[in-house]
Amino acid sequence: MPFYKFIPHEIKFFDLFDRQADKMVEAVICFKEFAEKGIFDDSCIERMRLLEHQSDSIAHDIIDSLNRTFITPFDREDIHSLTNKLDDVVDLIYAISKRMRLYKLKGKNADVQEFSRLIMQSVQSLSIAIKGLRNHRQPQTIQQACIEINKIENISDQLRDVVIQRLFKSKKDPIAIIKWKEIYELLETVLDVCEDVSNIVVSILVKQG
Repeated sequence: MPFYKFIPHEIKFFDLFDRQADKMVEAVICFKEFAEKGIFDDSCIERMRLLEHQSDSIAHDIIDSLNRTFITPFDREDIHSLTNKLDDVVDLIYAISKRMRLYKLKGKNADVQEFSRLIMQSVQSLSIAIKGLRNHRQPQTIQQACIEINKIENISDQLRDVVIQRLFKSKKDPIAIIKWKEIYELLETVLDVCEDVSNIVVSILVKQG
């Protein structure tokens, strides 16, 4: 019988993690849509703000459940870390969206679009890994998803270096360079955080044996 069957029914940690993963994917889908259109206006920011608020609410529910529950499906520290890092992904996506509007970076940008596609691939794999924690006795799917996240993060490192190098060659306005460099670095940071989450998941698998 899966170990989660022994967790009190009123505290459904796995359901909460699934909801958090779904909200993360939803936020990235929204961001990718805006990146493809090249529009980060007030309506975009409002949609992202709502998703960020909903993600925060789920994270709060998990931490609150953690504080009220004696028996947990895996280490309390891992639950806390996993919750906060998943929430960080959504927070970063929201922050980037706000920064795009603040800096008035309008129009389609192929590099932002490529980062958004990589982020989409990463969070989809991350969602698979998170939802796989319900049955840690069959870790192959989780492990494969985490390997994919690591590969994507390596690609994003290379992409960041390429686009920043291109930025310094193509842009003459130092203010524009500063703005875009920050955006590219923040986008790559999202993928770093996704890898951080996957590392937590792998650690949980190792501890559960």
